[in-house]
Amino acid sequence: MRVLVTAGPTREAIDPVRFISNQSSGRMGYEIARALLRRGHQVVLVSGPTALRPPKGAEVVEVQSAREMLKECRKVWPKCGAMFAVAAVADHRPARVSRSKLKREQGQGNSIELLANPDIVKTLAKLARPEQRLIGFALESGGLRAKAEAKRKMLEKGLDFVALNGIAAQGSESSRLLLLGADGSEQIIGPDFKPRLATKVVAATISSVN
Repeated sequence: MRVLVTAGPTREAIDPVRFISNQSSGRMGYEIARALLRRGHQVVLVSGPTALRPPKGAEVVEVQSAREMLKECRKVWPKCGAMFAVAAVADHRPARVSRSKLKREQGQGNSIELLANPDIVKTLAKLARPEQRLIGFALESGGLRAKAEAKRKMLEKGLDFVALNGIAAQGSESSRLLLLGADGSEQIIGPDFKPRLATKVVAATISSVN
């Protein structure tokens, strides 16, 4: 089966030098891609900027911004059987991007107007066929509220599964996940190193998909 994986952060330009981004390393998404490859799947990895070595055997598409990521995902999604949305996509982008580097004095007392970025997973879910499976990742803080928020996202976006992890997962080599299913199932995976977490997530979510 051909599987789409998104990974890494996105960068939303302020000017040619500066950007808005986050602390995602992309490691979990890359490990999901490797786990899929080990199970014999074809993988299209749409990745934001990372310092990671691309998984051998994956078709890698490098992007910078959320809108670029959505554009590339829309190209390949119709030919995929599943998607793992692991990328930490920036929720907002600057309304205006300066063509030249902003000087220090130009930024004093000014604010950056932001626009909402497209919701990549929600957009692709609306285009999905019944047999296509969508697995999302949610990074949340707030204890019990985090679980409720992850469930809300799963239902609102039309996901089959959502893997919930905490703030400490950013850039770390290990993590702990709570895998929630649209059917009401719950499974704690880990704590473990991300390669093993990825293997378990893949097995738990698309094992029944051909």
